[in-house]
Amino acid sequence: MPPRAAPRWRGLSAGERAGGAFANGVAAHALDFDDNCYAGFVHGSAVIVPAALAVAQTRRAGGPAMLTALAAGAECQYRVGMALGRPLYDRGWWTTGVPGGIGACAAAAKLMALDAETTARALGLAIAGTGGMKSVFGSDAKPLLAGRAAEAGVTAALLAEQGAGGPLDVLENAYGLAALCNDGRLDGGWLTPPGDDWCLLSPGVDVKRIPVCLSSHAAVDGVLKLAADHGIAWPQLAGIVCDVPPVVAANLIYSHPRSGQQGQFSLPFAVAASLLYGELTLEHLDDALMADKTLSALMERVSMITGPRWDDPALLTVAPEGAEVTLRLHDGKTFSCFIPKATGSADYPLSDKALENKFLRCAGRVMEPAAANRLAGTLWGLPALDDVTALSGMIQIPKEPGR
Repeated sequence: MPPRAAPRWRGLSAGERAGGAFANGVAAHALDFDDNCYAGFVHGSAVIVPAALAVAQTRRAGGPAMLTALAAGAECQYRVGMALGRPLYDRGWWTTGVPGGIGACAAAAKLMALDAETTARALGLAIAGTGGMKSVFGSDAKPLLAGRAAEAGVTAALLAEQGAGGPLDVLENAYGLAALCNDGRLDGGWLTPPGDDWCLLSPGVDVKRIPVCLSSHAAVDGVLKLAADHGIAWPQLAGIVCDVPPVVAANLIYSHPRSGQQGQFSLPFAVAASLLYGELTLEHLDDALMADKTLSALMERVSMITGPRWDDPALLTVAPEGAEVTLRLHDGKTFSCFIPKATGSADYPLSDKALENKFLRCAGRVMEPAAANRLAGTLWGLPALDDVTALSGMIQIPKEPGR
């Protein structure tokens, strides 16, 4: 197919827009405080929103078009995640880096009003170039790969608009994604239009309450619940046992974290910091804090096991990252509870007020409070916004990060 006339990019090149998606994708995932979906164990918004925003601002799209693109991108990414199932993640692929580009590409294609054929070619490009491995956990590579997924999705859509295309059978080909990376599993039923069966509604999206890997959240909730219910202070604790599914043990790989990044993938850190400080915040993801003697001593009392209960597939369905928590006191008393899903999950969502507070606390690290509040109000009103470029003008960062 001959190349088409280059689009007008309103002063910015296609490469600059893709680069913007990359930068914002890295930023969105840098603190590992973004949302998650069990449709493929993926992070969605961190790759889809930057891609959609890059294109929406170029096309001067309104809020409704932006939201429609976000829904399209999320549904494509999550439905491919459901079609692939768990083998991809369990084999060690980082699923945000793999189907993440699909969501970014679909959102970009929707905003660019690409037809079905061109969108299919764009998705073929995006899927053919996916990648990412879970060895990146606890390193800079993790947010960088999220940024790459956002960038790749936008680039694929832009290239397809100009006539390029990828393989249309890239998922099911003998040398395609399912065969090479997923033990050949591909449930084609999930690739049909959703009708009323939207992944955004079920399994839904999980929003993190604390800035560490979601795998630790149920255990943290259980520990805090027992401590509050029975009036237990941390010095009374002789030991904390967290019985968790295999995927949790595979994700939380640092028993003695040496940096804030490693602490985000450490169950002992998440539990101990929550007990010591009452609430684990971004300020606690400090490399120096990992050497704190009190914190280190409390981390030593936390153990993680995977018991036989998790051999039950039905339990893994209702509690994919759940935890049975047992507190043992120095006086010999023990207290236990089971938490299937954490606060902030789709089953136990955060309130609008809690969501806004989270936004303001994050934005407040780099923005003045008044500016952050104005931006929050505009974001709540996104369905009525005529032009999303208004968002860029509201983001002023006079403060140094973390100050």
